[in-house]
Amino acid sequence: MKKSSPKSFRRTLSATAVAGGTAALMLAGVTAASAHVGVTPDKTDANSYALLTFGIPHGCDGSGTTKVTITLPEELNDAQPTVNPNWTVQKVVEQLPEPKKLADGATITKRTSQIVYTAKAPLDPELRDALVLSVKLPDAAGKTLHFPTLQNCEQGQTDWSEIAKDGQDPHSLEAPAPSLTVTAAAADSHGSASETPAAAAHASSVSDEGADDGSQARSWAGLVAGLGGLALGGVALMRSRNGKSAAARVAAATSEPGASEPTDSKPGK
Repeated sequence: MKKSSPKSFRRTLSATAVAGGTAALMLAGVTAASAHVGVTPDKTDANSYALLTFGIPHGCDGSGTTKVTITLPEELNDAQPTVNPNWTVQKVVEQLPEPKKLADGATITKRTSQIVYTAKAPLDPELRDALVLSVKLPDAAGKTLHFPTLQNCEQGQTDWSEIAKDGQDPHSLEAPAPSLTVTAAAADSHGSASETPAAAAHASSVSDEGADDGSQARSWAGLVAGLGGLALGGVALMRSRNGKSAAARVAAATSEPGASEPTDSKPGK
């Protein structure tokens, strides 16, 4: 058995240490990235409806989460909270200082300012949960919307409300507010959603019809080929029978009494 040299052993040990250190840093990065309360939208198109998922990853210094208060940005007038069996939920409505006219011409005097989720039982700090809101994003491409979120725990609280200043790295914040940036609406965003299912259904129908036509054509072709085969077989059978009948008639004629026999062509005596 070949023994490893001291140099080879040191190189192996060094490589193992580097790999372990890299794994530790990656794990620390994942932990740090998932430690904040953040928001994940299913879409960010301007003037569209979106589902915003707020991830609640842990408690406050090991203490279970009891309540989460999400403050809506001024650009939003309402939010529809999704039912979560682990929480009760309520809307907080505020009176506007003056009537607000909407893009469709309607005027409102109140808006939903906060959504409050209260845990039926404290959320274990070792577990995570997701709270989902349905909102209509404003027609403001490029605008960043912030959702300051207060996380209350059995002991203590964390106020996720820090907003990066101009030129400041958002990742440097200790308790950043969940945020998203509105993007430009797609050119065919209006009406395309309702047209797509119909178009898909029509295409599916056309495809199915085409498939039916093809199968019917193949069935008819098979039937015609089968009939043709039967016809050819019948003709061959008839020819075979006719040939046998003719041969039988010839044989019968030659075997009848008195039938002429061939005579010698010799001259008579």
